[in-house]
Amino acid sequence: MREQHDYTRIPILLGRRGCKAFGPDGRPLALVVWNIRSTGEEDLQMGKRLRKKYPPVKEVTDADRIGMVKEIFSTVPPKYDFLNHFLSLGRDVAWRHFTTRKMRFFKTHRFLDVATGTADLAMDAAHTYPDIQVTCLDFVQEMMDLGRVKIEKGNLSDRVRLLRGDALNLPFRDSNYDVTAIAFGIRNIPDKIRALREMARVVVPGGQVMVLEMTYPGSRILRGIYGIYLKRVLPFIAKYFSQNPAAYHYLADSIMDFPSPDAFAKLMEEAGLVRIERYALTLGVTYLHIGIKPK
Repeated sequence: MREQHDYTRIPILLGRRGCKAFGPDGRPLALVVWNIRSTGEEDLQMGKRLRKKYPPVKEVTDADRIGMVKEIFSTVPPKYDFLNHFLSLGRDVAWRHFTTRKMRFFKTHRFLDVATGTADLAMDAAHTYPDIQVTCLDFVQEMMDLGRVKIEKGNLSDRVRLLRGDALNLPFRDSNYDVTAIAFGIRNIPDKIRALREMARVVVPGGQVMVLEMTYPGSRILRGIYGIYLKRVLPFIAKYFSQNPAAYHYLADSIMDFPSPDAFAKLMEEAGLVRIERYALTLGVTYLHIGIKPK
């Protein structure tokens, strides 16, 4: 098992209608549009802040947690991308691009982005590897609707497709992709081993299963600073932008409840993956885990 560190810097250009992130070669990696009108039920809720409070993740059943996650991510899309970039100081773009650069396409030239959200990782991969086809899967329609707008604006509709589905029952045949990845999504899935096994099932032998996830740093000093940020600063800022501020209390709770890098590497091994590598990003607040499906 190998652990590496990366402190890549990704420039972000902010504008009135959105923002673009650029890689070292000057090509755009991500497009975020935050001036999008919502439709349907979301339109009815625009301007109305939800008064919600979610219980700690350790105190709910798996079924209740899945319901919480679906509700949370159906209410945050209007400012979701903006808050992600703002609250991470743009580091989330760098973390995704680091993940993309570790991908290896050698047989099918297909990539599956599980729990795609608004499709940032999928779009980064499509821009980085012009010869691949990308499938995005999520179970929250509101997130995918925003992702679809971004994919169209990025002129990627011919190479990136969106499907609604369940990470625990992927609707794909065995050995269909060179790479599967999940970015900032597996902490919301109670049965993590089953999700990892499904991701391993659909990659070819020798293919990669990648997990990018935020975690609680190991250093006592960093844990103290990060704890204050997660519990106080992040929810305080989010309440001025988010329609559902309680979602960011859940975010903090889910990060602090996530397994340590060592423990998660063992989960990947238990799911049948080998040659586990892990990369600590930005002082260890986020980790990229990579496992290989045995040949």
